[in-house]
Amino acid sequence: MTHILALTWQLRLVGVALIGMGLLHVVLPRILGWPDDLGNTSLLTRQVSYAHLFFIGLTCVLLGALPLAFARELLSGDPLPTVLLCGQTLFWGLRWVMEFAYFSPRLWRGHRLRTAGHVALSVLWTWVTVVFALGTVHAAGQ
Repeated sequence: MTHILALTWQLRLVGVALIGMGLLHVVLPRILGWPDDLGNTSLLTRQVSYAHLFFIGLTCVLLGALPLAFARELLSGDPLPTVLLCGQTLFWGLRWVMEFAYFSPRLWRGHRLRTAGHVALSVLWTWVTVVFALGTVHAAGQ
């Protein structure tokens, strides 16, 4: 029973972290220097970039709200919550893969802040994926 409570709290903490990540997208363009970078691009490119940023932030908030509000229900073993956990595991697992397979180390090597960001995101995506995977295994075993 203790492991279920611990998993429930981990899911809730993941929810808080994902909501925080989503809200971070409000200031992310300034942190990454997008106004300068995108200033010389076409209006279409700028608008698509900011629209995608908005929807990625919203997705993080919504995907975080689910385990924050419904951690116990997600672990119930019912088919829909189990599929939702599996989907979250796949989604965030692919985000973890992207951290290493897609983003070039040239973007962060030699830059203290960017290296810290890469390490922090690597830890975050690992933790998020593991918590959802453990939740999936638990729910599927019910």
